[in-house]
Amino acid sequence: MTTPALLPLSGRRIPTLSPGASSFPHHRATLRLSEKFILLLILSAFITLCFGAFFFLPDNSKHKRFDLGLEDVLIPHIDSPKEGKHASGQVVIHGQGGHDENRHREEEESLRDKIRADHERALQEAKEKLRKSREELQAEIQTEKTKVVEDLKKKDPGPKPLPPPPEPDVKEKRDKIREMMKHAWDSYRQYGWGHNELKPIAKKGHSTNIFGNSQLGASIVDALDTLFIMGLQDEFKDGQEWIEQNLDFSANAEVSVFEVNIRFIGGLLAAYYLSGQEVFKMKAVALAEKLIPAFNTPTGIPWAMVNLKTGVGRNWGWASAGSSILAEFGTLHMEFVHLTYLTGNPVYYQKVMHIRKLLAKMDRPNGLYPNYLNPRTGRWGQHHTSVGGLGDSFYEYLLKAWLMSDKTDVEARKAYDDAIEAIERHLIRKSNGGLTFIGEWKNGHLERKMGHLACFAGGMLALGADGSPDDKAGHYLQLGTGEGPLILKLGPEAFKFDSGLEAVAVRQNEKYYILRPEVIETYWYMWRFTHDPKYRQWGWEAAQAIDRFCRVSGGFSGVKDVYSSNPTYDDVQQSFFLAETLKYLYLLFSNDDLLPLETWVFNTEAHPLPVLHLGNITLPGSEPSQR
Repeated sequence: MTTPALLPLSGRRIPTLSPGASSFPHHRATLRLSEKFILLLILSAFITLCFGAFFFLPDNSKHKRFDLGLEDVLIPHIDSPKEGKHASGQVVIHGQGGHDENRHREEEESLRDKIRADHERALQEAKEKLRKSREELQAEIQTEKTKVVEDLKKKDPGPKPLPPPPEPDVKEKRDKIREMMKHAWDSYRQYGWGHNELKPIAKKGHSTNIFGNSQLGASIVDALDTLFIMGLQDEFKDGQEWIEQNLDFSANAEVSVFEVNIRFIGGLLAAYYLSGQEVFKMKAVALAEKLIPAFNTPTGIPWAMVNLKTGVGRNWGWASAGSSILAEFGTLHMEFVHLTYLTGNPVYYQKVMHIRKLLAKMDRPNGLYPNYLNPRTGRWGQHHTSVGGLGDSFYEYLLKAWLMSDKTDVEARKAYDDAIEAIERHLIRKSNGGLTFIGEWKNGHLERKMGHLACFAGGMLALGADGSPDDKAGHYLQLGTGEGPLILKLGPEAFKFDSGLEAVAVRQNEKYYILRPEVIETYWYMWRFTHDPKYRQWGWEAAQAIDRFCRVSGGFSGVKDVYSSNPTYDDVQQSFFLAETLKYLYLLFSNDDLLPLETWVFNTEAHPLPVLHLGNITLPGSEPSQR
């Protein structure tokens, strides 16, 4: 296996117009429009006056000759018995003595009345023009000018930005990703059906303590929306049938509140919104009820673990003297708001808003959120801040709460902006080789280490660029485009930028790759925002590396050492590989109208939830001031 390559990603320049440039091809036609308008106004008045004068001069012989010379009059009916065809093809009624002469006079008089009325109206308009000030006339001219320009735009809107040239093999790449998904799913279906995950080497089921060692079918729930998006309908139906018949949350199992929320509730809600099948909504609500007891703490900050049967909660023993973890209790907002939206039950919304209010009142060292908070005392634990593991998705959900609310949750946006400003000031640095990285803050000093999980931040910064304060959108988009250490092939779990090291994993327990999606997630967001072909190129290289080094006959496995030429497998096909890694790869080679970012917001497990266009509707249990 080759050594993983790292490159600083240079952001693509966003084209801008110089002050003198015009984006409209017909700008020359409007240079003297005001002069032309005045000339046309004078000319029309002159013609009207002359034409009116011609008809309203005293009756004389010339006028009579004109009058009597109307031997043929064109009229719109053909009732007369004496009719013929004029050379022009119009029907002509020939003169018929006195009766016809009277009719001619009546028609002529009617014509004169019409001309007189038009003449008087033109004179009245001219008088009104003369009464107006110079400024009013100039304003009218400008209005007419604008109208002409708009009419021209409607006829020819001018050149539009060209879409990126299609890659001739983009469909083949997308089909390859679908084939990888089918291989992962079919292997799980054959060897691990109903278990949470798969051991692809041993070809049997696998589970970890985050699922309470129970058979909850985590891979089925996590994969549902990916199957649906890829059009694997038979596989989707198999998963739906298993959920209908077997997914039961009454087991005596202690599960991770965070993991069950993002994988199960997020996956079930996404499957419901995509397919419309009520069973998914019902299962999501049933599971959410099992998680509510986790919030029964003195502060309302939930426990990390809860027993689905007894409702008893506790925290991880290793987490800073029994603290709850920022990324865990801070990554509930999206799913819980949707639960209140779908059920009308305010409890879900109230639980997550209580967490936000408590955090807003707390002091933050250097403006940073520590990763640990004691749910009994309400005090921070160890002062350790990270945008990678333990902290990552908390910041992601501040931004996505704003996006999901149709950008009305300004409180969440303000908290996100403040956090990113502090992160940039204290955690973002450049290495000696010019790579931008996000370090970790520990007890007053910066540790120059970045975890693979933090690689999602490039996509987050780009996603949050629009709406940034003080015209920082371009700055954050550039930061997201990747002046950072985004790994092209298989990256280690953590890497350092210290003592001459450039993004290298030093410890053996940091050299593994467990099919994580974070780098590919950033590639996809950057592709959507820039359409720079390098992101598809890098994504394809990552897909090829996964297919080459992680594929086995029984599915896909993580590897223990990305630097080894003969890697050994960890023998786990993670459920998030089906939910995130393969989904982001598939979307990277799909059109933008597949799950557009204006309509969908992805939870941290890549489950798409729709933007809530609530308008004047207030969520049950919320206060108007919070919206």
